Amino acid sequence: QFAADVRAFATGLMKLGVKPGSRVAIYAETRYVWYVSYLAVVNGLAVVVPLDKEQPATELLSVVQRSKADTLLYSNFKKDLVEEVRAEMTDVERFVQFDLPADDDTETSYFWDILSDGQELREAGDRTYDELPIDREAMSILLFTSGTSAKSKAVMLSHANICTNLMGMCSMVYIDEHDTFLSVLPLHHTYECTCGYLCQLYRGSAVAVSDGLRHIVKNMKESGTTIILVVPLMVEAFHRGIYKKVNSDSKTAKKLETGKKISNFLLKLKIDVRKKLFKQIHEGFGGKLNLIIAGGAAISPDLISSMQELGFHTIQGYGLTECAPILALNRDVYYNNKSAGLPLPGVDIKIINPDEDGIGEIVGKGENVMIGYYQAPELNVEAIDEAGYYHTGDLGYLTEDQFVIITGRKSNLIVTKNGKNIFPEEIEYLINQSDLVQESVIYGVKNEEGEEIVTAHIFLNEETLAADPEFAGLALTDDRLKEMIFKWIKDEVNSKLIPYKHVRAVVLRDTEFPKNTSRKIKRF
Repeated sequence: QFAADVRAFATGLMKLGVKPGSRVAIYAETRYVWYVSYLAVVNGLAVVVPLDKEQPATELLSVVQRSKADTLLYSNFKKDLVEEVRAEMTDVERFVQFDLPADDDTETSYFWDILSDGQELREAGDRTYDELPIDREAMSILLFTSGTSAKSKAVMLSHANICTNLMGMCSMVYIDEHDTFLSVLPLHHTYECTCGYLCQLYRGSAVAVSDGLRHIVKNMKESGTTIILVVPLMVEAFHRGIYKKVNSDSKTAKKLETGKKISNFLLKLKIDVRKKLFKQIHEGFGGKLNLIIAGGAAISPDLISSMQELGFHTIQGYGLTECAPILALNRDVYYNNKSAGLPLPGVDIKIINPDEDGIGEIVGKGENVMIGYYQAPELNVEAIDEAGYYHTGDLGYLTEDQFVIITGRKSNLIVTKNGKNIFPEEIEYLINQSDLVQESVIYGVKNEEGEEIVTAHIFLNEETLAADPEFAGLALTDDRLKEMIFKWIKDEVNSKLIPYKHVRAVVLRDTEFPKNTSRKIKRF
């Protein structure tokens, strides 16, 4: 049925005037018609332009104009935003709404009408869509990055980029037709689209769409989820939820600790009883969850190990939109919890300009590396060198076994007056170990002498504070909390760091850090 709908909708779009060379933008939440539309367009018909469903009207107008989209598909939830800037979308020739018409708007087409027209044409023998040639090297997808510090870039990807990537991933992590994947992340990102949609399609797995972040656990139970693709914040939420429930009863907490000791001993003998020992915990997630893949940001190795200890196999990968997106991935049977993974088959990763510790910029080369940035030749020269290596802007090193270890981001790096490098991510990881801390960002703030002062900006965990009588009722920026946190940092964080990396100032926030739609903190 899905394949028939894809072909019918594509045929209907062709009747409407969409043709090779067209640009079709999709502005909607994750749903069945999004999946159909994407595949209908990308399979040789036109260039698909997935848009961030959270962007306001002004940004929508900007990316539609920059992409030169001539067709805009959108949902009823986005209708008001589209109407707000519709008159200014002078290049858009076709407006297609996913939902049934609510009025007699003669200038808007509707998904189901187009699909119905396509069905009729195909029943009459029209196979024009099926015969469209596919140029594996040509741009077929135009994506706007969700940059955390600058204006979004338009990334051009080809069939070769995407297919190389998904085949490489599926050779490292096994999934098949018996698996059910729960989609919780935005589909306009390559992370979710390639890894959470196209890989499942390639391997024949079922895909269930979550009702939203608040309903993930409920949806896992309803769908029998076996695999989920998440960002680290979600793994933290799972872990916090498990231990909050366990620690609410001392007998249960003691029983769990005993169970972990038994399980860890048996694992040394290659006997795995984790799902049986921790059956009640697993049933809380539907009872079938076998694999959690985390990406999009750094994740604590201790968190991964803790989830694995309970029988939730958790691994991480590393990628960027420009690499379609995966560069490295931990195998499901061979992994290093401290690493971002091994290079995908066909991907060459190396470290350039290493310092005295062997840490340098991570660069990657392979068929998955983008064609380039759209209409930005100056950015292409900066991003891809003459040898074809994409410069990620991330810093790290390779282990002897070729696992990729990421230490930080070049743009976040703090350089002292003496030329010493400080990786904010290293310090943030240590600070975030406290139950009182929800999230943190380390900045270098110059004093009057031009010296970089390592400063921790922290948003505290309101739930943890409220549960502690000592802190209940205090404002998140209360000076008493600031003094206590700073003392804890001096005792527990600075003691683990070389003196030049020591945190020397603390700023408490009363709101969480601004984030992009993939839940990455925006650094300014």
